[in-house]
Amino acid sequence: MTSSDTTATNLLGLPRPALEAFVAELGSKPFRARQLMNWVYKRGESSFEAMTDLAKDFRARLSERACIDTPQIVTAQQSADGTRKWVLRADASQAFEMVFIPEPDRGTLCISSQVGCALDCSFCSTAQQGFNRNLTTAEIVGQVWLANRELAGSFAHDAARERIVSNVVLMGMGEPLANFRNVVPALEIFLDDFGFDLSRRRVTLSTSGLVPQIYKLAERSNVALAVSLHAPDDELRNELVPINRKHPIAELLEACWHYIDEQNGRSVTFEYVMLAGVNDSPAQARALARLLAGHPAKVNLIPFNPFPGTRYHRSAPETVQRFRDELIRRGVLATVRRTRGDDIDAACGQLAGRVIDRTTVRLGSRVFGLAVQA
Repeated sequence: MTSSDTTATNLLGLPRPALEAFVAELGSKPFRARQLMNWVYKRGESSFEAMTDLAKDFRARLSERACIDTPQIVTAQQSADGTRKWVLRADASQAFEMVFIPEPDRGTLCISSQVGCALDCSFCSTAQQGFNRNLTTAEIVGQVWLANRELAGSFAHDAARERIVSNVVLMGMGEPLANFRNVVPALEIFLDDFGFDLSRRRVTLSTSGLVPQIYKLAERSNVALAVSLHAPDDELRNELVPINRKHPIAELLEACWHYIDEQNGRSVTFEYVMLAGVNDSPAQARALARLLAGHPAKVNLIPFNPFPGTRYHRSAPETVQRFRDELIRRGVLATVRRTRGDDIDAACGQLAGRVIDRTTVRLGSRVFGLAVQA
């Protein structure tokens, strides 16, 4: 699956136009790029020799110049509820995680965009690891390719499942919009008819609120948008999500409504982790409703998933229900996310990977120092 030649081009990192250009460099026609994508993404093939409808000399050139290289699996775990988590190698010392959540009618893969995270959200285990580097486009795309391969045997006899990974969510380790340069080409491959061919409503990008990048995303891509809100006012959100000190709630919401207008989308999903005694009161629910009522918004209430050293606690189920009812009564669609995979630390906010070389400090101590790849 990997090439011994470190100068080989990893085809997983190339959207169709770039792949067509690469194929042209090898002296072949653009339609060869579409054939390649069919083999790689539809059939999950990594051996050029197995791509039998490609000319023999073209396959030879591909073997010399290209590879299909995915992240390596360090560990694999399966939860009692069927959720699976893989720790993947970024390099000799760094690792990141991806999680697969099976449902009767869909399979959702939660993928990472960075090794660690610099945003320092106080309730998130990933943020406590610090930040090492951005994942490449190939490492992002490679997670979906790898999951399809790893899961193929498990769902081979499930006639109700059209595809194993039917939904992709960029909700794993990292802030996707801080890795804009590598994430957007990956989104193109997820949506491409000759790539993974996923519906734009089945690919979701979750952001903590990098406002300039939300505007840029509206120009470049068309996927579902989820925003980590977690508070109905700036004072509390400054504490929970420090990027709010640079892009406060009013500015963030304006960018969200712009994104929906530009992309003709249905709604923005606002993620709201329920923290006992912090952001879960009826008054806070009413304040949140005032922010969102009348806009294309839905709220996903997420039970807090504890991790070692955290000062937060999960809101009681009746508190979450009361919060949801307050929103619904005021015209805001709200749902409660069912916790999955918490027995293997695969639930929302628990992904930690292995971030040893923390080359960038966490955002909490240097709020405006975040390096964003434009």
